[in-house]
Amino acid sequence: MALLSFDNLGITAICGAVPKRIVKNLEYTEFFPVEQVSEIVEKIGIYERRFADEKTCASDLCFAAAEKMFNEYDVKRDEIDLLIFVSQTPDYRMPSTSVILQHRLGLPNSTIAFDVNTGCSGFIYGLSIIYGFMQNSGVRKALLLDGETRSKAYSAKDRRCAFLFGDAGVAVLIEKDEKFKKSFFTLNSDGSRSDLIKIEGGGYRIPSSEDTLKERVVDEFGNIRSLEQGYMNGADVFNFLIREVPKDFKAILEFSKIQKEEIDYFVFHQANQYMNSYLVKKLKIDPDKTPSTLSKFGNTSSVSIPITIVSELKNKLDERKKVLLSGFGAGLLWASCIIEFENCYIGDIVEI
Repeated sequence: MALLSFDNLGITAICGAVPKRIVKNLEYTEFFPVEQVSEIVEKIGIYERRFADEKTCASDLCFAAAEKMFNEYDVKRDEIDLLIFVSQTPDYRMPSTSVILQHRLGLPNSTIAFDVNTGCSGFIYGLSIIYGFMQNSGVRKALLLDGETRSKAYSAKDRRCAFLFGDAGVAVLIEKDEKFKKSFFTLNSDGSRSDLIKIEGGGYRIPSSEDTLKERVVDEFGNIRSLEQGYMNGADVFNFLIREVPKDFKAILEFSKIQKEEIDYFVFHQANQYMNSYLVKKLKIDPDKTPSTLSKFGNTSSVSIPITIVSELKNKLDERKKVLLSGFGAGLLWASCIIEFENCYIGDIVEI
């Protein structure tokens, strides 16, 4: 694993956005019996999700969150030196969505802008990249935009994924300030397990065609999807979670020399309630210190960590707080960090 530490860098503002459309999982019964739906929903703990309409992309959610930040928080557009867009649901294959957002937000042409495609651990990966840029450079302020429209990537006829994923976007402002002390990161990857969460078709290995778009029965349980819709091997992902994430949790605490009891909040990727509850119990963490948005937003991939901060920790990060973040999923990639918050502005969630 990569172990990184940084000084005097921190998050000073976060705003989030979600689609207006609410999908109630217990009513999501077009393709599955009511009894089966109830059993699934009870296990995963996801009762509502937000779905973007046909014309709304992840970038639109991030744009709405960023505009709220610029309108409500004391930061000028010409002060942004770096913009990173984290997503696996970009606007186009090319150009990068970050560049489109740089122009759309009215940021200067001197702004560094690029995309990061890393799935569920993407927020922590993106944050570490920004911290790395800022540590020993003239980059003063950076904008991390993290958005996903996962509802468009999975089949409603595949029970393994149909009830999990929702859409959201965030805008996060990172600044240099001596009030922030040390932050710590661990980053990991294992491409040998890349098939566990995957969209096979539609890229350049298996280009889009009539065949990749065709729906087909994919297993003995009658689940249906096309090759251009997401697949997840839930059992093996769970085995990965219980094997790797606790080791990473221990590693970040040892590297930082911070005791578990010193952490004010633990914000985990919102995978599903069964996985997250198991993880909290295994790590012996106080459940009151682990905010969750699974019941109302579901699994929003890389956005799940920051949207949980916006939703559940508003007005709780005014005084100095130590927060441990942990993300894990597609890649397979997993990452953790311990960062400090102080006087962090958190806006109300925008609905678009």
